[in-house]
Amino acid sequence: MATVTSTQTQHLPISVKANSQSMEEKPKVRRAIDEEGDTVAASHPHYLPVWDHGEKYAPLQPFEHIERGKGADPSFKDLLTEGSKLQHLTPTTGSEVTGVQLSKLSDAGKDQLALLVAQRKVVAFRNQDFENLPIQEALDFGGYFGRRHIHPTTGSPEGYPELHIVHRNGNVSEFDSFRGNRNSSVGWHSDVSNEKQPPGTTFLYALDVPEVGGDTGFVNQVEAYNRLSPLLKERLHGLKAIHSGLQQAESSKKRDGIVRREPVASEHPIVRTHPATGEKALFVNEGFTKSIVGFKNEESEMLLKFLYDHIGRGIDYQARVRWAPGTVVIWDNRVTSHSVIVDWTTGERRHLARITPQAEAPFETPYIPE
Repeated sequence: MATVTSTQTQHLPISVKANSQSMEEKPKVRRAIDEEGDTVAASHPHYLPVWDHGEKYAPLQPFEHIERGKGADPSFKDLLTEGSKLQHLTPTTGSEVTGVQLSKLSDAGKDQLALLVAQRKVVAFRNQDFENLPIQEALDFGGYFGRRHIHPTTGSPEGYPELHIVHRNGNVSEFDSFRGNRNSSVGWHSDVSNEKQPPGTTFLYALDVPEVGGDTGFVNQVEAYNRLSPLLKERLHGLKAIHSGLQQAESSKKRDGIVRREPVASEHPIVRTHPATGEKALFVNEGFTKSIVGFKNEESEMLLKFLYDHIGRGIDYQARVRWAPGTVVIWDNRVTSHSVIVDWTTGERRHLARITPQAEAPFETPYIPE
């Protein structure tokens, strides 16, 4: 049995490697470091992804989520201490913080961090030390905010399946493959929303990033909901949509990729309520939402297309975060969608690591007439 560093028994593999297999029959293991070619060397090679076809995990089991932002001190006195600076990116969405070292926060500071991120939807912290911490220490920090998710189809540093690696080494063929027949790289999504308990407070930190380009766009799903007419808001309440991971798993198989856990589908409310702020947000995204429960196909497609278009064109409730060395970006996956912006052609590497704590099962509170 391969060693798994997680301290949470829910993540222990049911079949990582079959020791009885002969050398010829051992599952395929693909390592990005073996495929680097003439690219500029990664500054953190131990973070390069590995895809082990022998890693298999049992279905996720329900767990009781503790919402760290609920009841946190709204003055943020343990988070935004003397010498720190908070600057908003837009009036409603996104902020940047300097003068705070996340890895040194007390539990009270972490609780306030969860609340700040829930309120501002996405917050970029500059000049952080995450990339230089032992990997397990970074994972332990993220685990304070919820059960760490193991992505079913993406690569991870060897021995650390709870780290989701975002990696493009910048070669031309990789970009051509990504773009394919697409006119734009934008693809709004909420991470693994197909899970019964999708992620909440989510962490992504920079290892290597282009000098210019490769930003991440975020859209505020609370503001997207707020902009709707009262009649449409009322109609959306009580509706549920099916979120499925089947397409993601099938896509991985077609690329000879891995599927660590069998894909699941879940029914979630189209309007969900955040447990710390009480805000209502749209909870649909093109990446995982497939249909509206109880609607005929044409009806479902029409309403979902309207919501996707409404979310995607809402430039007045979107923010764009620029990456830089030492940056940690934290967002609340329950009330945002995001998209990578693939716009750099300089051959530079874009290499980031994501810690993805799961949260509560989505719920909605009753509609209150306006």
